[in-house]
Amino acid sequence: MHKLSRKIFCLPFLGCLSLTAMSADVAADDLTEDSGAWLQAVGEGSMSFIDPSLKNGRVWVEGQSRFDGDWGHWYQGMVRTAVGYSLSDRATIWAGYTWLPTQNIGKSYVSQQDIWPAFRYVLPTEIGTFTFRTMWETNFLNGDQLRERPRQMIKFMHPLEFEPRLSLIAWDEAFYRVNSTTFGGKSGFDQNRAFAGFGWSFNKNVRTELGYMNQYVENANHSAATMRHLGMASVFVNF
Repeated sequence: MHKLSRKIFCLPFLGCLSLTAMSADVAADDLTEDSGAWLQAVGEGSMSFIDPSLKNGRVWVEGQSRFDGDWGHWYQGMVRTAVGYSLSDRATIWAGYTWLPTQNIGKSYVSQQDIWPAFRYVLPTEIGTFTFRTMWETNFLNGDQLRERPRQMIKFMHPLEFEPRLSLIAWDEAFYRVNSTTFGGKSGFDQNRAFAGFGWSFNKNVRTELGYMNQYVENANHSAATMRHLGMASVFVNF
């Protein structure tokens, strides 16, 4: 295998290495592990269906449902919508809104809302496609508290030679708390999500992904953390 290819295939493990480094200061007794499943549906398309002159305008709609390990408890949902503009065939800017209702067992219901700008850049290469996405969330928490939380994702998709519709997928996304808030926690590292799995393209408009996601989340004062082992299934529709 080419040296560059070997480096690319190491990407899924970088997230795990970063998790080890981040959890080095958390005692073993302060790390809680659990499991669950996330389901995701994403639709994205051009605004040309409204008017041909709006072909560079973009629409992004997304929904998620998140369950505890035995599928017996739905604990969180996510609805995201955004409008964007294609600066080129690779770069897109976005402005969006997210609603995140949460009902953890033994805790009060929380309804978080976010507004955010984002920038996405898609980089095709000979060995696969890299996608870089930067978001800056303003989280509306309990009362009038606002938390600023940037997040950075790097994703890689490598189509297999023997079956181009089948791809290896790996991505990592890190979150950081810029400011300290009562309900949003102290400033500093917030969480990391690392995914590895497979994708299948039915056609140019419909694609699915299935795999494992490791979510590492630090608590409000960085004294303990939770590591979730999650099965994740996604469908992406372009229109």
